Order: sequence, then C-alpha cells, then structure tokens
Amino acid sequence: MDKFVITGGKPLMGEVSISGAKNAAVAILPATLLAGGPCVIENLPNISDVAASVHILHEMGAQVKMLDAHTLQIDTTRITSTEVPNELSRQMRASYYFLGALLGRFGTASVAMPGGCNLGPRPIDQHLKAFTALGAEDAVRGGMINVEAERLEGNHVFFDTVSVGATINAMLAAVMAEGMTVLENVAKEPHIVDVANFLNTMGADVRGAGTDVIKIRGVKKMHGCTYSIIPDQIEAGSYMVAATITGGNVLVKNVIPKHLEPITAKLERAGALIEEYDDAVRVCRTGKIEPLNIKTMPHPGFPTDMQPLMSVLLTVARGTSIVTEGIWENRFRYVDELIRMGANIQVDGRVAVIEGVPELSAAPVRATDLRAGAALVVAALAARGTSEIEEIGHIERGYEDLVQKLQGLGADIRRVSIPEQTLAQAL
Repeated sequence: MDKFVITGGKPLMGEVSISGAKNAAVAILPATLLAGGPCVIENLPNISDVAASVHILHEMGAQVKMLDAHTLQIDTTRITSTEVPNELSRQMRASYYFLGALLGRFGTASVAMPGGCNLGPRPIDQHLKAFTALGAEDAVRGGMINVEAERLEGNHVFFDTVSVGATINAMLAAVMAEGMTVLENVAKEPHIVDVANFLNTMGADVRGAGTDVIKIRGVKKMHGCTYSIIPDQIEAGSYMVAATITGGNVLVKNVIPKHLEPITAKLERAGALIEEYDDAVRVCRTGKIEPLNIKTMPHPGFPTDMQPLMSVLLTVARGTSIVTEGIWENRFRYVDELIRMGANIQVDGRVAVIEGVPELSAAPVRATDLRAGAALVVAALAARGTSEIEEIGHIERGYEDLVQKLQGLGADIRRVSIPEQTLAQAL
C-alpha cells in the first residue's frame, strides 16, 4: 500500500502535457468488440481503469499488442466469451460498456454490476431501457446483468435523464441494429463525440453526437481502424486549478481549449489569468482568489468531475462560495478530509457553503474516490506543511504519472510505501 507525501506552499511553474481522456478510453476499448478486424488505439492514458479494460478484453479472447506506451493494437475477431467475470467488472464503473458492445455484436452479454467510485446510486435503468427498445430482454441474476436479443432493430429512445453511460451504451448496441435508431435527451460531453467518431471510423453511421439528438443508421458490419483518443479535459482542469491555487504559472499542453470552456470561465472569475493557444492553455494567478457560485450540470454546464477540485480552490477564496452538486448525491464525502486541513465548509444535502480561510494546513488525509483524491492532492500542494494522502489507488484510476508531472512543475511530492502492519504488531 502506497501514499503520497506532499510539502505544499510552492507555486507550480513550467509545462505539463495532458494524457488521453479516461472517460473516452474506457468506452472506446469495449467498442473495439464491434470491429471486424484489428484496431490501433493511440493516445491511451496509462491508468488503472484502462489496464482493467484491457485485462477484460484479453480474458475474453482478444489479442492485444502494445505498440508503444500509449498505443495498443486490439484484435477482437476471435472473442471466445460474451461474459465479463465478476471480479473484473467490479474494478470499475465503465465495465457496463461491455454490455452494449457485446449485445451489438453477438446479441448477448453478461456483465457483473459495475464498481468504481461510490458517488451514490448508479442505476442502469436507462441503459436497459435503450436495450429493450432495440429488442433485447434483460435480467439480473446473481449480481450479473444479462441482456439477450434474437435480433436488434432500430427504434426511438427518449432518455428520462441525461446519462453519459446510457448514451454510449445505446450507441454501441445500435450501430449494427437493423434500421434507424433515434436517441433523444442524450448526453453531449466531448467523450460522447469521441466515441461516435471512433464508431464512424470503424464504418458506423452515427450522426448528431454533441447535440440533443443522435441518429444511428445500422450497418451490417464494421472494420478495424486506427484512432487517437482526445485529451482529458478533467486532467487538464486539475492542473489548471493546481496552478491557480498555488499562484503559479503553468502551460497546460495537448488540450482542446473549447472542451475546457466551462472550467476556464469559472477559473477566470476566481482570479486566474488564462491564455488560449491552438492546443494549449497558460494559467497563472497573481491576485486574490475570488468566491464563486457553482452548480454542476451535464455538458456544456460545469462538469461534476471538477467539482471537488474547484471546491478546494474556493476554501482559500476571500469570501463565501456556494457549490451545488447537480449530478451525484454523494460527491461531498471528501469535505471531512478538507476540514482536517483547516477548511470551513458546511454541507446540506447537495449544497456546500464554503467560507474562505487564509490558508490550508497540512494533515494526514484519505482519498475517498478518484476526483476527491485529486482534490486532496491540490489542497496539499497549497497547504502549509507536509501532508500524507492514503488510498491513492483511487487517484491512479484516472491520472497518469501524477507524481512525475507535478515534480516537473516544481512540486515537492513523492510516493512512499506504507508497510503492512501484521496482527501481532497491532496487538
């Protein structure tokens, strides 16, 4: 078991390059199951969620070859199983994308209830609604989600709530269904568009991704391709917040500035100075941090994954901020850890009232989920003294080479091993 040890108070300076988008990668990898030949996926982030997806593909019979550190060749033409084992499914939430991909290609799929961060109930009713509309039957037995169809036919699906997972799963299931599928009230995040672009590169006919309505004309077969994943907007936003809270000056490279607009707008109102280039943004701050009101919403609103990081920034703003979580009901579990570092935060349901304090103080803290863990890293970078962050496995689900990237910006951060305490020692 390892932890991060961080001594804060140093402004971050220099350049950092952003990795491929986690949320796109964990959907595109299962989507390779639909291909009739090898796929080469470039700009894959080297994170544990990607490793888990690749492990699942390998266990199902896919041939996987690493071409370089961020490029894989995946051949799923000889898949031998349509079931994702329980122990693999539970490692991450995105394992449910194997349902749509397997159903689309084989007409049957069995996947365990997904794991991942505990941010509240993650119902898959909208996923199953889409599968049923396409002609599938579903059942949950022994903790396994089973879907099956003699044949899939295009249909009209109106989602009751905007869901990234259900939107992607419906696309995966519909691309080889007979006829036209129309999906309404869909999610519009950049990785939705990236998955649609990948499917089209394999020969699908998906139109309207990024808007409220996606239309999919089914095709009889799809082929392999080479595809490069978009940069990770949340990783980029994390470094933008870190630069702002430490009063640094950081060039964040390999980004798509348009994808960052909701984050950029809030950071500028908080006092950051941001310059946009073709594929980079420069972030710096010299003045005080100003308080904000933030409500997380589906894209193009402020992303829920950035909420814990922005909340950390607002703990040292000069005034009162109000943060409303509009997506997940358990997203404020990290607040107790920030209070240990001297933050003044009151949470009532989905609303946090943050009174700015002059500075945070170092403390031993524990990551409760992926983005909460990243927020604690940012808090430690700004805090006075040396902090220790445990349960860093959560963080490594979504951030590639975090220690090396932060050290490159001048941060005092290191990863250390925690000796496992034996029962005899505990007694």
